[in-house]
This record gives sequence, structure tokens and C-alpha cells, in this order.
Amino acid sequence: MYGTIRHEIRINRSAADVWTLAGDPTRLHEFFPGIASCQVEGSTRVIVMESGMPMPEEILVCDNTQRRFQYRITVPMFKHHRGTIDVIDLHDDTCLVVYSTEADPRTMALVIGGGTAGALDELKRLMELDTTNDTTNDTTNEGTH
Repeated sequence: MYGTIRHEIRINRSAADVWTLAGDPTRLHEFFPGIASCQVEGSTRVIVMESGMPMPEEILVCDNTQRRFQYRITVPMFKHHRGTIDVIDLHDDTCLVVYSTEADPRTMALVIGGGTAGALDELKRLMELDTTNDTTNDTTNEGTH
């Protein structure tokens, strides 16, 4: 049985704007605490932790219509992992972002879940920083939380 955890946050910005950042596999480091960089080649993403440790992942889904991004961490310490980010349009120029994790060993869901909660907080902060300026293409914002 997998360990699962889910966090969600409402962001006062359109789903399309939030998806531009949250749905781009090359930009996770901009809002996820502890990640220094991301490199994507085909369906493989390698995130590099601030400690310098690389963490390879397989991109499973990047659906711009449903605004869903799914990936799995492929390091041997995981028997199973799946992370999912959903950006749901609430049809009032706001959206709900849901970040869920399932993992085996189960305790790893809790470890990653702490990071996903911080990622959602930082995503909200970046997106609501100044809605008159478009921050969705600003790659200078680092996701420190």
C-alpha cells in the first residue's frame, strides 16, 4: 500500500496564468523549496537539489487542456512514486492548485508532502505578488521558502 498526501491552495490568478508556471517542467525550481535547477530532455527531467544531489524523474503527463502534470521519481529508494499537479479553473479568475503525492515506501510521501505544501505557498506568493505584472515568464524568481 502506498502512502499518499495531498495539499491544495486557492490562487487569485487565472488558471491559464498559473499553469504557465506550474505546468512547465523546466520551471519547478522557481517555486519548489530545496530545488536548485531542472533539466528536461524528452520525457526525462533531472532536478538538482540545493545540496547538489541529482534526482531523475520520468514525466508521465503534461496535459495543457486538463492542466495536469504528473511525474515519477526514478531513484532506487522508491519502489513507487507519482506526483500530480492539477490547476483547476474556478471560473472567477481564480484557480485551485492541487499537488498530490503517492509513494512507496509510505514515509516518503510525508517527506515529499512537506515540500509540496511549501511549493504551493511559494506558487501562490509568486502568482499574487503583483497581478498587474506578468510573472509567468520571469525566470529570475527563485523558489526559496
